[in-house]
Amino acid sequence: MIKENLELVSENIKRSCENSGRSPEDVTLIAVSKTKPVSALMEAYNCGCREFGENKVQELVEKYEAMPSDIRWHMIGHLQRNKVKYIVDKVFLIHSVDSLRLAEEISREAVKKQVEVSILIEINAAGEDTKYGVSPSEALPLIKEIAVLPGIHIKGLMTIAPYVENPEENRQYFELLRQLAVDISSKNIDNISMNVLSMGMTGDYMVAVEEGASYVRVGTGIFGERQYPI
Repeated sequence: MIKENLELVSENIKRSCENSGRSPEDVTLIAVSKTKPVSALMEAYNCGCREFGENKVQELVEKYEAMPSDIRWHMIGHLQRNKVKYIVDKVFLIHSVDSLRLAEEISREAVKKQVEVSILIEINAAGEDTKYGVSPSEALPLIKEIAVLPGIHIKGLMTIAPYVENPEENRQYFELLRQLAVDISSKNIDNISMNVLSMGMTGDYMVAVEEGASYVRVGTGIFGERQYPI
């Protein structure tokens, strides 16, 4: 099932790229593997997946130890400051930075472990009370403060759009994120690039690709429904 799902998602990404005049090489699929066993991840790995996303630090660390070393791990869930030390030297990209205090902790641990950490700023594009992330208007001031921290590099923006039946309803939020990245990029701030847009999940990744997503985060569309411990 995972193999067929991956082929379908890849085909959908390719079609969305064709619709919007983009190259499929510009879009990277992250297999969101939260709550899934290592056996399922290995099935995806054997189909060519090398980018995996986790929501919880403990799960990421456990799978990092169990899986092949050529995987690029993405921390896509809310990150608590007291958990930063466990992953700064393991992740390729932290998608969910939404405060100066979190960025300062990442910077401290990066310097301590002598690593450079790439991050995205999480934007609450729809202004949902239940979601983390800063408002679009707060993004630039936060980025300016983070830009001067050692060991940390802002690569772009991330958003989690609302759950909707019709993915077209989320196009406005993907457009907003893309425009925000353009506006921030025009400021030419040192140590900041806006080359990465992490947006789009199982229900709306095709629309996100049409609006410029660099990373799409697909879990259910690859692995099926999530399995939670009873």
